[in-house]
This record gives sequence, C-alpha cells and structure tokens, in this order.
Amino acid sequence: MALALSASVATAQDRPLSPRGQASTQVGGSYDSEGAFSGGKWVDIDYGRPILRGRADMFGTGADYATKIYAGAPIWRVGADVTTRITTEADLVFDGKTLAAGEYSVFADLSDPKAWTLVFSTLGAKQSFREETENAVWGGYGYTTDLDVLRAPMMVSEHPVSADQLVVAFTDMTQQGGSLTVWFSNQIATIPFTAR
Repeated sequence: MALALSASVATAQDRPLSPRGQASTQVGGSYDSEGAFSGGKWVDIDYGRPILRGRADMFGTGADYATKIYAGAPIWRVGADVTTRITTEADLVFDGKTLAAGEYSVFADLSDPKAWTLVFSTLGAKQSFREETENAVWGGYGYTTDLDVLRAPMMVSEHPVSADQLVVAFTDMTQQGGSLTVWFSNQIATIPFTAR
C-alpha cells in the first residue's frame, strides 16, 4: 500500500504545472457520396495550458490589466511554458490580412482590455528557458516586433463562467473558416478567419 501511494505521489509531482494542449481543425475539403472526407487542410495549435489553481483576477483591472499574465514579458504567449505555435497547411485571412501557410509563434498583446491584438511571428520557440537559439523565445520573454508577420484585433468579453485551464479552440467552423477563440478565467477573446 505504501509503495502504491509513494508511486502515485511521485507521478503527480512529475506532471507539468501547465500540461500541453492542442487545437486542430480542417478547412476546405468535402465529403463524397459515401461520407468520406477529402481535400481538407489542417490547422494545428500547440500550447501550454496554465491552470488557475484558485488564483483570482488573473487578468487584473485598470493599469494592472495583463501584468500577472505577462509575468514580466512584454507580451502574452497565449499559454504557458514553451511559446504557443500554429502550423497551417492553408493560407488564413485574419482582419483582411493573409497568414501564409507555414509555422509561426502566437502571441497576444493585451494592452487594450476590450480588444486584444493577436500576433503571429516567425520567432521560433525555445524548448527551455536557458536554451541559446537565435530568433527564438521562451514564452514571451525576449519578444520583439521585428519578426511579426500579422497583427489583428480580437474581440474580448467577460464570461460568467470561469475556465480553470486555458482553452484555445476553433469555434463556429465551416469549410471556409470560422473563429479562433481563447478562453481563460473569465476572459474570452475571439477573431474570425477564412481559409484560402
């Protein structure tokens, strides 16, 4: 019994504080007469899923809005730990601007609490804080705007239900596109996009 309890405690301690998450969708493509789907292109987002663990007012208010979530970085990585990454096989259009198919880091500038700015950058993602890799960042630390490829406004609202763990999801999807949605604590930010 003691050995089993010891093993379960060790396993719990080995778990990351912010488990990895993934959001995926397919755009384009179609179903044939037998119901098989073909021709779609994948869009995947890989991110760390921080948990509130009882923390209240994670985003703050007034002049302190976003200071907790930034944790000393100049921008939010839209997640935790390793910088959030998007890989898209299709060109995606956000706010009339095209994000070419490829792989990018994803950030959010929260300087306006009512309209976050979604940022896609060619900055790479370090796998550890101490890693020495040029043009790569750990989270939002070391972020600069010079490798941004697209910036677009997200609509932000407060939700009456709090998400204990960060959720990144594709919502209201059709074959032509949908919305990218970020929900953490009582904040939900969303931006529509279309696929080309």
